[in-house]
Amino acid sequence: MDPLLDYTDKVVLITGAASGFGKQLAEDFSKRGAKLVLGDLNEEGVQAVAASLDGPVAAMGCDVSQEDQCAAMVEAAIELYGRLDIAVNNAGIAQAFTPLHQTTDELFDLQMDVNVKGVLYGMKHQIEAMKSQGEGVILNVSSMAGLNGAPKIGAYSAAKHAVIGLSKTAAVEYGKAGIRVNCVCPFFTLTPMVTDSEMTAGNPEQMEAFLSQGAPMKRLGQPHEITNVMLMLCSPGNTYMTGQCVAIDGGVSAL
Repeated sequence: MDPLLDYTDKVVLITGAASGFGKQLAEDFSKRGAKLVLGDLNEEGVQAVAASLDGPVAAMGCDVSQEDQCAAMVEAAIELYGRLDIAVNNAGIAQAFTPLHQTTDELFDLQMDVNVKGVLYGMKHQIEAMKSQGEGVILNVSSMAGLNGAPKIGAYSAAKHAVIGLSKTAAVEYGKAGIRVNCVCPFFTLTPMVTDSEMTAGNPEQMEAFLSQGAPMKRLGQPHEITNVMLMLCSPGNTYMTGQCVAIDGGVSAL
């Protein structure tokens, strides 16, 4: 195996691992030799993902808006494997199309609780474990909506901007501790968050074609196209990259 993508015996924690990027990434890391701790609000779903993998893997229910449950994932990694090498804070939720002036407290608070606090709580406990080791990698999942304005999904956009702020801040604070922190900013990708959302209800093919027009490549991303980049960012050979937010967007950010 290419040493740049050899994760043999690396302990990897992934939130939101029952579907989408998290599921794909669990499969990607597993076949490259990693030991996994997977979490998701959908406990049945994440257990099914774990059962489908061949290597060492533990799965558990995890509501990332609850700090104690984020802490429990890190504790499981330490208890089972003795360390935590890589953490991917992937869990997140979308929002229904809502003009900014109609954004409710409930909608905004839910975005902050899951998409922002979920990353903050995860990193708090992941960093503590990694500091004691003198090294570690954290990868957070933001969005193109975290880099640009995002009409009618303002609360989601605000949350994903916050993920970038947290990622860059952690990279600066903990670089001297040997901890690298980066994030990815995907464009619309064919995961359940998009394909099962309000956006595609009724006529998914028409909506996919419409969304694709925003990208110079004129198509949406495939999950593996995003997770391939995530693997490279977490690579044991990628040791001097931190504090970066990488757009994986079919060229959108070049417009």
